[in-house]
Amino acid sequence: MKLAVAILISGSGSNMVKLVKSMDDEHPAFPSVVISSRSDAPGLKKAQDLGVPTEVIDAHYFKKNHLDFEKELIQTLKFYNVEIICLAGFMKILSKKFIDNFRDRILNIHPSLLPKYRGLNTHARAIEANDPIAGCSVHLVTPELDGGPILAQSEVLIKKNETEKSLASKVLLEEHVLYPKVLLNFSNQIRKKEL
Repeated sequence: MKLAVAILISGSGSNMVKLVKSMDDEHPAFPSVVISSRSDAPGLKKAQDLGVPTEVIDAHYFKKNHLDFEKELIQTLKFYNVEIICLAGFMKILSKKFIDNFRDRILNIHPSLLPKYRGLNTHARAIEANDPIAGCSVHLVTPELDGGPILAQSEVLIKKNETEKSLASKVLLEEHVLYPKVLLNFSNQIRKKEL
């Protein structure tokens, strides 16, 4: 039995596409569902074009109607028998209660060399600090924002005339390589534990 993976997105879903394409016949996991916190996320159509089921749990709708976003999310994950969650540009902070429900099963990709520059505006902050290198990190999600154990990192050089935009596109290319590799290793480790 392959491990069911949910990929959570809020935007274009470029990392989601790389993760989905990486889960081939030999892979121990498969893309079970792509869930978006926004109904207008361009990544939804990309997932549908790749034949992956999609669900929308609109954060604004839930807030407006005083409904519990995470309760709905957990029900959706259970419906798809999800065993691994990959956050890929998912712009919603998950509660400790939710994270504890899926302890050591949630991965996130972050566009900085953690523990540096947790949170937002990572590229601007790296350039401002005159850092020689930037990069991305894949880490396990814990209740501390961008604070979970780092599983892998990839570095890029920051050039003298680097802009936030040029650095972001360089780091994104590294993310596209790094995240599928980490997911493969992580899936293999879970598979071994379950045998």
